[in-house]
Amino acid sequence: MTSTPRDPVDPLLRVSGMSTAEFASTTWSRRPLLRRAHELPGVGFADLLDLDAVDELVSMRGLRTPFARMAKDGQVLATTRFTGGGGAGAEIADQLADDKVLAEIGSGATLVLQGLHRVWPPVVDLAGGLARALGHPTQVNAYVTPAQSTGFAPHYDVHDVFVLQLAGRKSWRVHEPVLVDPLRDQPWDARADEVAARAAEEPLLDVTLEPGDALYLPRGYLHAATALGEVSAHLTVGVQAVTRATVASQVLDLLGEDRELRRSLPAGVDLGDPAAVADDLAATREALHAAVDRLEVSAVADALARHVASRVRPEPISPLAQLRAGTSVEAGTRVRVRAGLRWTAAAESDGRLAVRALGRTLRVPGAVEDGVRHLLGGDVLTPASVPGLDEADARVLVARLLREGLVVPAGHA
Repeated sequence: MTSTPRDPVDPLLRVSGMSTAEFASTTWSRRPLLRRAHELPGVGFADLLDLDAVDELVSMRGLRTPFARMAKDGQVLATTRFTGGGGAGAEIADQLADDKVLAEIGSGATLVLQGLHRVWPPVVDLAGGLARALGHPTQVNAYVTPAQSTGFAPHYDVHDVFVLQLAGRKSWRVHEPVLVDPLRDQPWDARADEVAARAAEEPLLDVTLEPGDALYLPRGYLHAATALGEVSAHLTVGVQAVTRATVASQVLDLLGEDRELRRSLPAGVDLGDPAAVADDLAATREALHAAVDRLEVSAVADALARHVASRVRPEPISPLAQLRAGTSVEAGTRVRVRAGLRWTAAAESDGRLAVRALGRTLRVPGAVEDGVRHLLGGDVLTPASVPGLDEADARVLVARLLREGLVVPAGHA
């Protein structure tokens, strides 16, 4: 199971103006959605990233490639044009060089800050909240484009995107897909001629985004953007959709247990000859049907949960603060489950409870099972309020869950 989000503003409502249920039923993977600032909760996007924050990231944070790239007139620039060494004690050669970045932006290049869901706290929170709301992994980049410039040629992404305009204005032209619902191994440049031809047609959308506006595009929709009048910046939240192809891949991994499917193909024949493989294809088809029919839905769900968990980080924790909290647990210490934590718990033959989370297994006495399930169930609890345990045992359990990074301090009521 997964813990619930605890964002002050519902992240999906913030970027789409819809509840999760409404977005899922009317928009997800179906159609583009344009929302003006006045149609969204009145918080805007300036708290996520602004131009001063971009300057800080470029000049003060020692960002390295691939956390940044630059492009101009549809071409990605060589990294040596905007990176360099960091000076004494930080001689790594691929750090952003602020003077070089200045020169390239001044000449019309777009700066892309990549992986902000790993380096900038407000964006970390947004990306985590959206991943929990949608159930699919997310990533976030920022695009900073000087006036009257286009960073990238018309293209499509292999992930859904939310475009959140931060500063300045940007003109967007959006066209229908040349390939509906492309997978990650079906990038736009493999269909460059089709993309160019489609981009020459009348656009589906021709809009200008202003600060606080948001645009959702399902994967496959062609798009290109041009800054207008001044420096423009936007965030692109990429949602890496888990697809039926993902299900098929996970199922095939599970079918490695099937004896018939592990059989070798014959030796001494040309395996490129259709006649030589016809019988084995028929047998494989029959074995696949039989093996899939025997699969438990729960096994597939567990495999998908592991797949998503490997791509979605739970709420960040502060290691030193966790250690301090784990050594000073009192009766009134308030804790909650770590947001986004995926966990399961099952009794073992020796009577202990195996709690699986974060790629490892924590084993605790079976007598604390109710306490574990309540502590990881989403409520804010104290050792004095953990069901089924006396205060002393609950303090020991809470301390261990803090040290393991499964629960976090909840602060004051």
